[in-house]
This record gives sequence, structure tokens and C-alpha cells, in this order.
Amino acid sequence: MRIAVVGAGLGGVAAAVGLHRTGHEVTLFERAAELREAGTGIVVMPNGLHALDTLGLAEDVRGHVIRATRAGLRDRRGRPLLITDLNAAQSVFGTPVIIDRAELHRILRAPLPDALVRTATPIERLEPAPTSVRVIANDPPAATGVIADGTPGPTDMNVIANGTPIATVDAVIAADGIGSALRAQLFPDHPGPRRIGRMDLRGMLPRPAGLDPEPLAGQLVDRRNGAMFGLFPLGDDRLYWFTDTALHGPPPGPEEARRQMLSLMADWHPTVTAVIEATPPTAIYVDPIGALLDPLPSYVSGRVALLGDAAHAMSPDLGQGASQAFEDAAALTRHLTGATTTEVAQRLLRYDAERRPRAGTMVRAALRQSRLTSQTGPTAWLRDALLRTVPSRLAARQLAALWQV
Repeated sequence: MRIAVVGAGLGGVAAAVGLHRTGHEVTLFERAAELREAGTGIVVMPNGLHALDTLGLAEDVRGHVIRATRAGLRDRRGRPLLITDLNAAQSVFGTPVIIDRAELHRILRAPLPDALVRTATPIERLEPAPTSVRVIANDPPAATGVIADGTPGPTDMNVIANGTPIATVDAVIAADGIGSALRAQLFPDHPGPRRIGRMDLRGMLPRPAGLDPEPLAGQLVDRRNGAMFGLFPLGDDRLYWFTDTALHGPPPGPEEARRQMLSLMADWHPTVTAVIEATPPTAIYVDPIGALLDPLPSYVSGRVALLGDAAHAMSPDLGQGASQAFEDAAALTRHLTGATTTEVAQRLLRYDAERRPRAGTMVRAALRQSRLTSQTGPTAWLRDALLRTVPSRLAARQLAALWQV
């Protein structure tokens, strides 16, 4: 079948590779001028690695295991609240990895032939028909890199002019992110993503001399203001850190956000401020946290399926965003393997029936975790007291349950 994948983020690339390897005629459309991923570190949970295994993409990713034996929640001074024995959880369900997002993107896209990729091609809309879908771009042909002289491309594409069809395909995978224009077209009555009133800062840096991150691996929380700081080693010589704080008004730029965090966390464990101070503003990413708080009625509309953040954008509190996108890609590949053009809609409904309950559970669980870590006042004091009573073995079992496929 001819399949268009719209959006070349991590989930879109994984889906394109999986579908290409099962014999489909795939074209990957990306609005950016280059096929790349920017950012800092990213955690891929064991369930995400299992999904990549089914796509034949996990081998090079597994070399980036989290180099910590214990992690969990601590107070702002670094004192344990709920510490998990990672070895105990890993022995049952596998090992999570933490990897440079750009490196992960390179690994995932490596098996995809360049001829199947169309960069600088923003997709404006879709025009579904009973037996096909027309893909409409909003850039002129000269900017798309697509053949414009009538020569057939990988999906028999003939670019004519701005806003005209560039492909007619049997199915479309919409992986165009949290602000998905295609989701808005398919479900115009859905309110779309909403901010949850929190702001995320992420940074990556060479490990400062003499600093051992393992004693603080995991997350620190402050019951006075609901702020959170996370720290993980990234390989042997780099660190990945992130913060989660209340957001009032528009998000600040990286330099101002860095200054705010240093002021807010001045009396935290000294490693926290040392790491933030050592990270230049140019290496800091600032994002208001958003999610699809209202679940979609379906991840599928006819011959079009939503994937990743386009379908189920969630807060980052469980580190499951990428892993759920990989589960989507694996499920789509499995359900479309061997499908004929007349079976597309039925096969995609099976994908929806499999993925919507699972991903919806993760969205809700991530929001619960966000509320847990951002509590303040007496409620947060009670939270801390209760967390200190949870045995490490029970914490490991609870963590492992989130990793299950």
C-alpha cells in the first residue's frame, strides 16, 4: 500500500521504518528543512524498548542504559522520600535507557532510505475519499524537494502548485505533534491541547569534575512551592537535568528561566544549583507543559490514524511520551502488515481499539503523578510522610507495573 507519514519526530520515523520494512510504499513528510531532532536527553522505558524491538530498532538504543542502581523521589535537600531499587524492577521488566534525543533520532531514521523522505513540506490538510486520501501541502514545489515536472515520486506524487495535492495514498499516519493540524481537521469539535499550569526546563552538559550524580538520581520535590528537579547521568561523561515548576503567564526565555530556577532553588541540595549554573542558557530548553486533557473519541478517522502526541499528548511526569509513541508505531506496523487497500479502515480500527485504552491510562497516570509531585502545604507534608513509609520493594513493583507492555 501507499502510506504517507506526516511528521518526522521520533514516533513518525519509527512508524515509517516499520511500515517500510513490511513492504509498504512509504513517504515521510517533514515541515522542517532538515530531518533532525533537537533537545536534550530522553528516557525510553522498557515498554518503549520492547516496541522498538518489534520494529528491529532497539539494538543500538540498548547501549544507553541508565547508570544508576537506585532512583526515586527526594526532598529538596536530597533526603529520601520514596527510593526504588532499579535492579529489582529491571530484573522483571527490563532496563530503561536514557539517551541524547538527537542521537536517538539518528539511530531510528538510519534504516529509512533518503528517497522516501520529503523535508520542507508542511502538510496543510487531508482530503479523504472512500478509497484513498489526498495529501495537500502549503509550500510551493521549489521548497519541497519533491519532483515537480510530472515524474512520479515514491508515492506517485506530482506537485503542481501551492496548496495542491502532492500525494494520493491509501493511508495516512498523522504524527505531527501536540499541536497537530491534522487532528484539528479530523476532530474539529475537540478542544485540543491545554496547558496544565507548569513549565519544564531541560538541560544537558558535560559532567562537572568531582560531581557524582547517582546519589541524587531521580527527582527532588519542594513542598513549599511544588517545584521539582530531576537529574540523570547520560552515558559516562554527561548529565541530563530538568525542572518542573508553576507557570504564571507566558514562559520566559532560557536565560531568564535559568535565573529564576537558580533563585527558586538556591537553598536546595548544592548539586542542583551547581548543575544549573554550569549549563549555559544556549543549552537550556523551556517548554510550557501541555496535554490532551480531553481524550479523543478515536485515534482513527477512516484511512487516517493519529500517532504519538497528535493522539495522546501527556505530561512528562512518567517519562512515557516517547515510549507510547513507539508502542503506536509498533501497533500500526503490526495491524497493517499484509493489509490490502480495501482493508485499511478495518485494520486501523483494530489499532485504535488496542492503543486508545492503553495510552489513555498513561495520560491519566501522568497527570496524577504531576499532581502528586506539585502539591504544597499540609497536603505535601502528608505526602512526604506517607512516601517515607513505603517499602522499597513495593515501590519497585509499582514502577515495574508502569513499564509493562
